Amino acid sequence: MAKVILLSGSPRANSNTVDILKVCSEAIESQGVETEILTLRGKKIQSCIACGKCAETKNCVLNDGLDEIITKIREADGFIPAAPVYFGTARGDIMAALQRIGKVSRGTDKFLDWMVGGPITVARRGGQTITLQEMTMFFAINGMIIPGSNYWNMVFAGPEGSAKEDEEGMTTIKIFGENVGKLINKIKE
Repeated sequence: MAKVILLSGSPRANSNTVDILKVCSEAIESQGVETEILTLRGKKIQSCIACGKCAETKNCVLNDGLDEIITKIREADGFIPAAPVYFGTARGDIMAALQRIGKVSRGTDKFLDWMVGGPITVARRGGQTITLQEMTMFFAINGMIIPGSNYWNMVFAGPEGSAKEDEEGMTTIKIFGENVGKLINKIKE
């Protein structure tokens, strides 16, 4: 069965980011595609050190828990990272994770090629379009496919649990999730 890995970049236990990924996950699963939500919470994700060892070891040599996530992404058909916006851009750990995931893919079996997915952002006020652009570059350089929705993949939220109040944003995420599932099914036909 096809599978999508969804990755939360939020450090909070009860985060809006995870709430949004749950809605996206349900939409993907409505299309008969399995999902798994993972989180960077509690991990100390390091930046890539450009050692090139991933080409030899087939994984990253930095020991911070990202290898387990990379292994799950490598086996999946889709990948959706979601980032809370801090000070107008994505949190550093989610970007460090994306850079290392991309480096491992490009240095080994190019497991991201033709993978379906796209970024999601959540913010109280602003910085979401810049964050989406920043994260979208990861998808383009790795030969991935981003299906559309009815708007950009962003949700406005402040306090924990408030993401669901942005009905337009949540509808956008549902449509995006459905499109991810539909596209994966089309590719697998």
